[in-house]
Amino acid sequence: MKITKENQINGSALIKIVIEQSDYEKNVADKLREYRQKAALPGFRPGKVPASLIQKRFAKPVLAEEVNNLLSNSLTNYLKEEKISILGDPLPNQEEQKKIDWDADTEFEFAYDIAVSPEVKVDLASADAFDYYRIRVDQQMIDESVESVRMRYGTNEEIDAVAENSSVRGDFVQLDENGLPLENGLAPQGVLLAVDLMKDEVVRSAFLHKVKGDTVVFDPVKTFGDRHEVGHMLNISHEAAENLDSEFSFTITQILEFKKAELNEDLYKKIYGAETEVTTEEQFRDKLALEISAGLANSSDQKFAFDTRESLVNRIHFDLPEEFLKRWLKEINKEMNDEQIEQDFPNFTKDLRWQLIKSSIIRDHDIKVTEEEIAFFARQVALSQFQQYGIYQVQDEHLDNFAKKILEKEEDRERIVRQIFDNKVISIIREKAAIVEKEVSSDEFRALVNINSDQES
Repeated sequence: MKITKENQINGSALIKIVIEQSDYEKNVADKLREYRQKAALPGFRPGKVPASLIQKRFAKPVLAEEVNNLLSNSLTNYLKEEKISILGDPLPNQEEQKKIDWDADTEFEFAYDIAVSPEVKVDLASADAFDYYRIRVDQQMIDESVESVRMRYGTNEEIDAVAENSSVRGDFVQLDENGLPLENGLAPQGVLLAVDLMKDEVVRSAFLHKVKGDTVVFDPVKTFGDRHEVGHMLNISHEAAENLDSEFSFTITQILEFKKAELNEDLYKKIYGAETEVTTEEQFRDKLALEISAGLANSSDQKFAFDTRESLVNRIHFDLPEEFLKRWLKEINKEMNDEQIEQDFPNFTKDLRWQLIKSSIIRDHDIKVTEEEIAFFARQVALSQFQQYGIYQVQDEHLDNFAKKILEKEEDRERIVRQIFDNKVISIIREKAAIVEKEVSSDEFRALVNINSDQES
């Protein structure tokens, strides 16, 4: 077997592979012999088919299969042994490819184009400084966070009379045109209504100051102005709600008022667990300030990562074999036409440039990801998902099991590994490059993020 490589001026290269008869003839003969032993053709007992017939029927496909296997393996091994890093996949060169005659040829020559990955150097020590925006935690943020917690842990409590912000639970009875209970009419029980959501002011006023046992007559469709909502309220189908035109009596069985949670030790234990050291409002506010700061730091880190990527892609220049890459994109995306590829190409090359820059940093700084880091990251993802539902105290066993399920999905595992690599690359940049920290308000930071969004779009 002969393999040669010719470099091209556009960052691509031409690889020619010549497969000789000595490379494949033994394997082809062995396979044909195996076919003869197993073949069951009409008129012949298994294993007794004439070799000439086996040769005539199976020799060409067996030869083609063996040559293609040799071609694939030899190309892969050559790139690995020569340490040639490529972009995309090898593509057949139609101009250099010689026509193959499987009946007559004993030597086969193949020609492939490859895109050689450019050499990328990232000198972080001498790079221009990167800005890092740190967001100030102000009193308004803390106050809003306190109110959010009080609302989240608030409760509905029974009161004696209906007020403007009350909710009332009660029993509906559908009425006929004479104001009497409709025979076989709707009569859902225990329905909860929010008085402040009633759009009909007359009906809303009629509920005010009512007590348990009182009855109010009204048309729910006119009162709430939303047939879809009324359908859920009365537990009827969408079609039935669309055709509903009737008044109902509503007898109050319970009056509730939402009360925000009090700032006390019981609340702090609900949030942080029975062993928490937070016992006063001042300590609670300090704790919230730290949590807000951590959340803001995450936003700052995300912007720093975005800005760093943009900056390095713009600063570090290297050539890409664009024509080859367009051809490759068209080959792997058969549904895309030339216009679509041209339209998407700038974003594709931008992502590719960042991947090459990132790979250079990973290689130069010997960045690796361990199984322990993957497991820990998956555990943090699991904890974050629990916290989204307000569950802050989760047993280790539940976290570990949830994290294990996350990692069982190959694409989720790959996404976590990529994220860890990304985080480590950004950490290296913050460690090795010059960083200028700038403190900004939340409004100033939001404006900076919006500028980024406008530029990217």
